[in-house]
Amino acid sequence: MSTTDMSDRPHVVIIGGGFGGLNAARSLRRARVRITLIDRRNHHVFQPLLYQVATASLSPADISTPIRHFFSKQRNATILMAEAIGVDMDNRLVRLTDGQVGYDYLILAAGATHSYFGNDHWSPMAPGIKNIEDALEIRRRFLLAFEAAEREADPDARRAKLTFLVIGGGPTGVELAGAMAEVAHKALLCDFRSIEPTTARIMLIEGGDRVLPTFSPNLSARAQKDLERLGVEVRLGALVTNIDADGVCVGDEQIKSKNVVWAAGVQASALGRTLGVEVDRAGRVAVDADLSIEGHPEVFVIGDLAHVTDSCSNLPVPGVAPAAIQEAKHVAKLIEREVHTGQRPDVRASFCYTNKGSLATIGRDKAVVRTKRLEFAGWLAWIVWALVHASYLVGFRNRLIVLIQWAWAWVTYERGARLITGDTSMTLNTCSISSASESSSHNAPSATHGQSAPATDRDDVNASVHAV
Repeated sequence: MSTTDMSDRPHVVIIGGGFGGLNAARSLRRARVRITLIDRRNHHVFQPLLYQVATASLSPADISTPIRHFFSKQRNATILMAEAIGVDMDNRLVRLTDGQVGYDYLILAAGATHSYFGNDHWSPMAPGIKNIEDALEIRRRFLLAFEAAEREADPDARRAKLTFLVIGGGPTGVELAGAMAEVAHKALLCDFRSIEPTTARIMLIEGGDRVLPTFSPNLSARAQKDLERLGVEVRLGALVTNIDADGVCVGDEQIKSKNVVWAAGVQASALGRTLGVEVDRAGRVAVDADLSIEGHPEVFVIGDLAHVTDSCSNLPVPGVAPAAIQEAKHVAKLIEREVHTGQRPDVRASFCYTNKGSLATIGRDKAVVRTKRLEFAGWLAWIVWALVHASYLVGFRNRLIVLIQWAWAWVTYERGARLITGDTSMTLNTCSISSASESSSHNAPSATHGQSAPATDRDDVNASVHAV
């Protein structure tokens, strides 16, 4: 059926190609509507595995899918690669950087970005991990640190280069720190001649009294113990007061490091603030029980952009991928029913979140799982974690490749995506070469570590807190 044949159908506009947006559009594939899905990027990213791209375990294509390919056979869906900058709910228009799109129904699933708690100037020194660009930048810095240390004659400078700080003890921070330790202590073991990669110092800094605070105290304690066995230093009750090109200040102590990763907070997409409705401190839009905005039943907000209270448990719905998927399917059902009947009911069905549990991995054979009835850790939890994450990947190819990569890494400890891309001048200009002849051969202008491009946001739900 051509686009012209569908011109008289209600127009559903979806902002964001993450878990929420993709599932909303997919769930409407049989509805008598025409769909326009808008995203700034041409691909969907499986965010929970971005940390494995950042630590050279997977390649970007292993966890990404072109959005157009995903909807290539769905004839009622049109994809626009564009950036939404605002919504005019009175006139039912979405404003883009280069135009506007009208709608009959609007689903906002624009996700979240990093939150530095008012210290946005920290972002160049401490990138977050929300998209492929972030992950590749962290990978570049991580691998370059070992290359720079290999050529560094000064022991103190070498120590700073091989000190890696991860700020935030949630699932993303825990998984990233554990993966960094495994790469440094196993994958790179025999690759260098002047340094011992096993001397790399990986630190996890958490302001609270335990890691993985959304899990039970027992599982948090087990996760911390597993991290420490991998060689990660865990600092609890440590509040970061400053980040600069030399390192991180925790209280009055300065920890010298050239590699800092931010995993401590998220902020909802700025698109929510353009609606002119109530938002919480994190910028999330307050929605009614049916996930629509009060006074505008044609506008729905889902995923990390929504402040949702579960109508069944009366508890806040967490910002995780399964919640966004369930919200997307709920909204799609409401729209399909109204389009089919031709009328909107006086009272819509309320959203009820089914929480199947949460899980996080620490490293090889190490993970924690919490369900309604059970909680367990160790190798069985790691198998469950791997199977659940593989099942959520989009596309059979990605599932197969990721499982093969994990199996190979489990057997060999190898990391097949150890490619340094982009600007490599940091290696050539931030180390003290003991040989004068070597030093003179690299006289390009120096590159300051803190001058990297700031991290960008991602039109996706925050999947850094993993759930089943």
